[in-house]
Amino acid sequence: MLSKPAPRTTAADAAGSHQASRSSAILLGLSLILIAFNLRPVFGSLSVLLPEVMRDTGLSARGASLLTTLPLFCLGVFAAPAPALARRFGPERTLLGALLLITLGTLLRGTGSVPVLFLASAMAGAGIAVGNVLLPGLVKRDFPSRAAMMTGLYTLSICAGAASAAAFTVPLEQRFDGAWTLALAFWALPAALVLLLWAPQALAARAVPVQAGARAGSLWRDRLAWQVTCFMGLQSSLAYIVMGWLAPMLRERGLESADAGYVVALSILVQLATCLVTPSIAARCRDQRGLALGFTAIILVAMLAFLFAPLGGRWFWAVLLGCGQGGAFALALSLIVLRSPDAGVTARLSAMVQGWGYILATAGPLLAGLLRGWTGGFQSSAALMIVISAGMAWSGWGAGRKLLVRPVRD
Repeated sequence: MLSKPAPRTTAADAAGSHQASRSSAILLGLSLILIAFNLRPVFGSLSVLLPEVMRDTGLSARGASLLTTLPLFCLGVFAAPAPALARRFGPERTLLGALLLITLGTLLRGTGSVPVLFLASAMAGAGIAVGNVLLPGLVKRDFPSRAAMMTGLYTLSICAGAASAAAFTVPLEQRFDGAWTLALAFWALPAALVLLLWAPQALAARAVPVQAGARAGSLWRDRLAWQVTCFMGLQSSLAYIVMGWLAPMLRERGLESADAGYVVALSILVQLATCLVTPSIAARCRDQRGLALGFTAIILVAMLAFLFAPLGGRWFWAVLLGCGQGGAFALALSLIVLRSPDAGVTARLSAMVQGWGYILATAGPLLAGLLRGWTGGFQSSAALMIVISAGMAWSGWGAGRKLLVRPVRD
């Protein structure tokens, strides 16, 4: 009995399969970029309205410091379990849960209740932490030949989300007749839209076996891993001083609330350019030590200028600060990929860097707020900025060496 011949694969079938695969990759890449957009509005939207929040809720300066620092602390605490959750449920579905937390947490900030503000900030921070950790691993896994380009694009999108929140939250409050609660809750809308886009992809995703490197060994004894962690944490510490306190600092020096928001927004907007090009430049360099030192120096000069220089030059300093911070942030994310031998180690290093790094980062905005309360002005933060920058330069010099992290078995 003759067996039936196997069906032939025609050129048209192969072309159709290739086109479907290409379309899926484009949709996946676009989705990751849009998810990244929603990882920072929680921070930028609150800072520009902080004086109004304190006025209407009776929140003290110490309470405001804790409120602005809480989401950042959650970035560190909830980064640690992200790889284990991804192994248990799959990275796509874990990221879906993270998006749900961001959406609900952002929406609940619109209640105006102080306890709910803290709870909602923690929820959103937990979701952002998981998203921070999983995005580099997904880029390394699904776009191995375009990792630098995709890192630049999703880093650019993170900066775009922060800039949008800083620029448009005050105009939104004015459009809502001074209702800052609605202005804060508005940023749940883009998160909800991306949630709807991502849900079908996440629920349809097949479980991908975890590489051996994802489970084998620990990075805790690796000096290079700790240097990458410190560089991420210290540059984030300076970034969140800017995001949380630059607008109040400028308002204290005499700027109107909208103008202060625009300065912060311009600084973050400029980051888009450096976020986009830095990963590709870093990947082409022999090592990244010079980039780390250069970005550190630029950030410190610009931040000190905002404290002491005449406000007439604020736009120039905003551009300079954006160049430094966008480059440093993109470099920190790039180092996670560049210092990892495979996607499994990338996930572990990402969890360590963004877990302990963001816990370290909480010290900056928290101390800046406390120093403001103790001394009655922000000028006392200059010494804090210098100390953080020195640590950032030291860790960046070590993290920039052309080496790979090596997990060690316990």
